[in-house]
Amino acid sequence: MLYVIYMLVINLITFYLFGRDKRKAEKNQWRIPEATLLSFVIFGGAFGGLLGMKVFNHKTKKNKFRITVPAFVIWYVIFCIFSLYQNYHLVVTQYDYKSSKVSAELNGYTIVQISDLHNQIFGIGQHSLLKKIREQSPDIIVVTGDAVDVTHTFFKPTESFFNGAVGIAPVYYVTGNHEKWIAESDSKGERYKEFISDIESMGVHYIDDQRVSVDGFTLIGVSDMNLPEKVPHGDSPSGGNSLNILLAHEPKMIDGYCDAGMDLVFTGHVHGGQIIIPGIGGIFDPDFRFFPDPYEGMLEYGNTTMILSRGLGNSVLPIRINNYPEIVVVKLK
Repeated sequence: MLYVIYMLVINLITFYLFGRDKRKAEKNQWRIPEATLLSFVIFGGAFGGLLGMKVFNHKTKKNKFRITVPAFVIWYVIFCIFSLYQNYHLVVTQYDYKSSKVSAELNGYTIVQISDLHNQIFGIGQHSLLKKIREQSPDIIVVTGDAVDVTHTFFKPTESFFNGAVGIAPVYYVTGNHEKWIAESDSKGERYKEFISDIESMGVHYIDDQRVSVDGFTLIGVSDMNLPEKVPHGDSPSGGNSLNILLAHEPKMIDGYCDAGMDLVFTGHVHGGQIIIPGIGGIFDPDFRFFPDPYEGMLEYGNTTMILSRGLGNSVLPIRINNYPEIVVVKLK
């Protein structure tokens, strides 16, 4: 979303600058430097520049513009197609979680995890995202934080997702660092309270720092507000037959999750390292840690298994490369 907004704004500015420079030329006034116009073209405004050249009949006879502007238009067409595919091509990653604590009744039970949506849009009314989720036939849907984004708090895309998701399966939601920042903001805190009230009225189970019994297992939610100090313990932290599943945003608190007796933990936050280099891994995470380890996958820590989702949206860098937005599906066995 941020990338789309950036491209729209810089092209509108570039178009305006070409028109303004044309008017100044006609009035023999001080001109906008050609280097400035070309800089806007190079840094994303090529479409606005080309349109400005055609509409205002400006710079059409100068080779540096006749060649450079169309060349960057072609480059940005290719780059935009590539970027849109990288950012909006949804993939489904499936894991089997095997444990003696999974009862016969729970065998094959399907959990869909959604993480780090960041107000990203996947079709009108989130149609593409909801269609993919529905195809997995989930028993429950768990949302592990950063459903919204502190930098653009237009919550409608996320509300559309929740409104559609509750019609597919019960939805359980915990917060991430972006919800924490919004809630703590003087200017945005009230709007966030309304958002929580709205999604709860839709039927979303908001389980920050709560324990609930779901279909024969214990589902525990921990808010980003209380990490790392407070991680609720499972029903049987020293052993036993109760399956304890934790929803948390931050994977780096894994030691605390293990100590609390969690069997299965769903996390996100890392965004898959944003750009994944084959054989090396993700480059950086939202905490500006370079080459975060781990950055995705199903990971074993003694008796605790952690699912680390690559998530759906972006925050620090408005583009993913070799890191498609991910819906995680876990089947209990």
